[in-house]
Amino acid sequence: MDRQKNPLFLFGINPVLEKLKSSPQEVFEIMIVEGHQRAALHLIDREAKRRGLNVRYLESKLLDRLANGRKHQGVVAKVDSYSYCLFADLLQDLSSSQGHDSVLILDGLTDPRNFGALLRSAEGVGIRHVVIPKDRSVGVTPTVVKTSAGAVHYLKIYRVSNLRRVILALKEIGYWVVGLDAGANEGVYGRVYPEKLVVVLGAEGTGIRPLTRKECDFLVSIPMRGKIASLNVAVAGGIFLYEILRQRSSV
Repeated sequence: MDRQKNPLFLFGINPVLEKLKSSPQEVFEIMIVEGHQRAALHLIDREAKRRGLNVRYLESKLLDRLANGRKHQGVVAKVDSYSYCLFADLLQDLSSSQGHDSVLILDGLTDPRNFGALLRSAEGVGIRHVVIPKDRSVGVTPTVVKTSAGAVHYLKIYRVSNLRRVILALKEIGYWVVGLDAGANEGVYGRVYPEKLVVVLGAEGTGIRPLTRKECDFLVSIPMRGKIASLNVAVAGGIFLYEILRQRSSV
């Protein structure tokens, strides 16, 4: 099979550099703006050549085209298409792990920037596993990778057809499920969270879908004191994830 049949074009200094560090075997080619002077681009140039990768120097307008007009910071990488992990492997991994190993479930996010920001926060607090639905949800795109600052390269992302079945399977191996819901009476700071925890975040605007919400063991909300009733899902999710990290760090 031709691995370059459906390549992705990653762009941005951090995403490309992290890709080179984490999985250089999936990189086909590095393209850098000609005449560059930035130290970070020199670093990418050296790292790519050290790993035996082809490096080309192109005009900025050609990089603009490859990045679909988005801010590429002078570098684009042609890489293998993203490979999602198998949910069966997640169950096996969690069943054999000791202590806490949280799972993040994103129920129908459609904005790649929100998705990328949440992946960055998840990786920052030490979460390794992220589950997303196949339908009505954004997948891993170059914009997601760019917004995550390359954090996506250090996460295992699972794309599944039925979130409810996923939640039930995780419950069977001892995990508790908490959903972040703007209408919940209990605040995120009012509960001590179990070690084996599944965190569910809903879509922009609509929140967690009813069938998914029904399977949550409890729901919590971010306390609001101003006139605005809710937060962006990426901001709210980041607050919640770092509260969980704070609790575990203080134990």
